[in-house]
Amino acid sequence: MNFNTKIRYDFIGNRNKFFLFSIALTLAGILSLLIFNLNFGVDFKAGTNMDIAVGKQATQAEAIAILEQAGIKGITPTVGGNGNERVSARFDEVLTQAKIVEIQNAFKAKYGDQVSAEVNVVSPDMAQELGIKTIWAILIASVAIMIYVMFRFEWRFALAANIAILYDAFVVVALFSIFRLEVDLPFIAAVLTTIGYSINDKIVIFDRIRENLRFGQFKNREQLAEMVNASIWQTMARNIYTVLAVLIVAVCLFIFGSESIKLFALAKIIGLSSGAYSSICIASPLWLLLKGKQKPKAAVKATTAP
Repeated sequence: MNFNTKIRYDFIGNRNKFFLFSIALTLAGILSLLIFNLNFGVDFKAGTNMDIAVGKQATQAEAIAILEQAGIKGITPTVGGNGNERVSARFDEVLTQAKIVEIQNAFKAKYGDQVSAEVNVVSPDMAQELGIKTIWAILIASVAIMIYVMFRFEWRFALAANIAILYDAFVVVALFSIFRLEVDLPFIAAVLTTIGYSINDKIVIFDRIRENLRFGQFKNREQLAEMVNASIWQTMARNIYTVLAVLIVAVCLFIFGSESIKLFALAKIIGLSSGAYSSICIASPLWLLLKGKQKPKAAVKATTAP
């Protein structure tokens, strides 16, 4: 069949390469999680986070020296904000009020009485509760999307889409585990928005596949594969422009944003890139794979009256 679409690259014909790459990345992520786990921030493990505004330009070396003066060693604070006037330090233990006051006084001795601090403490019970709620949030979001796609399309579209969006979410988690990047609440927000955004590209392609499927007659698997390839290329420009528009914003946040938002922006960049990849290279070929296993309807034999 001719769809009057210039197919510049055969995504469907090369689907096994994409499947192998995706499986390899998934296995690497699983191994990293089993060996190293995630680098949880204070939001998901008991600890204390202090954001200290010193009112003057500070350096990391000065901040480390002040913490050591207060009896705390092995902590590497980050310095940022306008003119490097903010020091952020995260502690793996719940600091007592006396220790918090001691740290504040140490900074005041160096920078003056204008020093102020914002302190966030996470207890072990709260950290465990946040972790459980995060898992439930991802599961509920995935099931809700699958039900929505199943009602709008059919179960094969829903299954292919859900596998792809779970892959997108796992890629973000896996890369953060492999490169030991910190996981906090903004990271979870990035994963959830990745799931929501990822389904958008897949719905666009699936809608075109359904439309081509409705108005075409396909006698064999090769014709069906050609239709899926054509559907991908018919929606390629729209998907690229949509992804680029959001990706540019995420990259700008990563480059120009404050330290507190950089990892959120990085997670978004990874999720957006993976979502664009999985829509074309995983979800659509998976649907074709599931469709190809569908048993053909038995032909109705014409009968003539005796």
